[in-house]
Amino acid sequence: MPEIPEQPLRILHAVRAPVGGIFRHILDVANGQADRGHHVGLIADSLTGGERGTAALAEIAPRLKLGVHRIPIHREPHPTDAVVWGRMARLIRRLKPDVLHGHGAKAGAFVRLKSASKRIVRVYTPHGGSLHYPPNTMMGAFYSRLERALMNRTDLFLFESAFARDTYQRIIGTPKGLVRCVFNGVTAAEFDPIAKAQDATDVVYVGEFRHIKGADLLVDAIARLRSDRRPVTLTLAGDGEETEAIKAQIQRLGLGEIVRFIGHVKARYGFSKGSLLVVPSRGDSMPYVVIEAAAAGIPMVAANVGGIPEIFGPYTDALFAPSMASAMADAIKIALDDPAGALMRAKALRERIFLHFSQKAMVEGVLAGYRDAFANR
Repeated sequence: MPEIPEQPLRILHAVRAPVGGIFRHILDVANGQADRGHHVGLIADSLTGGERGTAALAEIAPRLKLGVHRIPIHREPHPTDAVVWGRMARLIRRLKPDVLHGHGAKAGAFVRLKSASKRIVRVYTPHGGSLHYPPNTMMGAFYSRLERALMNRTDLFLFESAFARDTYQRIIGTPKGLVRCVFNGVTAAEFDPIAKAQDATDVVYVGEFRHIKGADLLVDAIARLRSDRRPVTLTLAGDGEETEAIKAQIQRLGLGEIVRFIGHVKARYGFSKGSLLVVPSRGDSMPYVVIEAAAAGIPMVAANVGGIPEIFGPYTDALFAPSMASAMADAIKIALDDPAGALMRAKALRERIFLHFSQKAMVEGVLAGYRDAFANR
């Protein structure tokens, strides 16, 4: 049986889409594991990720002794899923991993289709994914049944928040396998301060334009503030499937002169483009953008959803009720009216992140989970 850290582990991560926070998490964990001498590989979808995903995978590939492997994996159930599993099974036989670590619902399902083995530990990190579908919907019911069928084919669950763990156990059930919570973490360089740009707007959003991320709610909140004669300006940094819908919303509300788009940028550059970061999510587990901003000491208000309160800890006065543009507008107004108070809270939150949300702690927590899973066999 492999030992940690005396003997290097052969670790194969699998993810569907190489984009967003889930991809950032995998890259950080894989890099940390490679730094500690483990032999790491990565399977990722070839249909998504675009140039950014391809570039990121090319950058990390020389460090991964088990290589980078791209397979076309559709988001929803698809007739080619059997072919995908066949290709993954062949990779597993050839690479002979000690740890199969699936991230997200689709890759997590493929990983856990592998039959039980005394040599291989099957690990699953949900990252929200299928848990965001209400159980009373058709897709929610389907994913709940699938998760329940695979639950006891999992040697180790690694949740990135207590919220994700509790949601899983409420909707799916209590697994027989080990359950651990390991917070997402950021690197030492991300604690460096960020200078505010000269052309910074009052408010900035950094993230994907997807319904669950709530950028449309932020636009509505800005419109409310403007109707109350608050001359608030907004920068939107990101892209995604709802880009055109949000642009149309801005024009419909007459906000074209005070809202600017700067496209997908690195998070720290995006943070510099506003005095206050707003995180308007309708749902989230442990969003990196919140941890990154907090590490850099960026004044911020955020929706009180998912694992975000776990990041803020005792500083929950910066959180507002989710899916309510009016509550968001009130939080923005309070923060902009008291910039000294918002900055003081940001400094205190930065210290909390330094103690509890480092990349080193995340990597060690994941490896400790593997160790416990092997011992549990």
